[in-house]
Amino acid sequence: MIDPIFQTDNYQLARKLLDASVLRQEAIATNVANIETPGFRRLDVAPDFAMQLKSRMAAGDLGRTSDTLQPHLTEDPTARSIRPDGNTVEIERELLVMNRNVVEHDFLTEIVSNNLKQLKLAITGRSA
Repeated sequence: MIDPIFQTDNYQLARKLLDASVLRQEAIATNVANIETPGFRRLDVAPDFAMQLKSRMAAGDLGRTSDTLQPHLTEDPTARSIRPDGNTVEIERELLVMNRNVVEHDFLTEIVSNNLKQLKLAITGRSA
């Protein structure tokens, strides 16, 4: 009975974006930890994840096939090495990406939390 609520496109979209946000935070932490590692290549969530997510949303089948779509990390193809050791991590960029990711994560968490609060209100009749 509750399963259809959790299969809605909005809920599934927020869930997938939260998964990507958590994975991006792991990538940022790895990038910062390896800022002095010669030859280290910057990691980020694979860009094809966003394209696949967008196409599934447009097709309206995100709720039915959401388990097959998972974000994954890959080397950032847009990162360029400006250092002689080949490392592509720039601390300023990582800090900006981290701040943006925190804001996105907070926003998505609020969306999911509000959906769960509405479900609780529907079941119990009480909001607190």
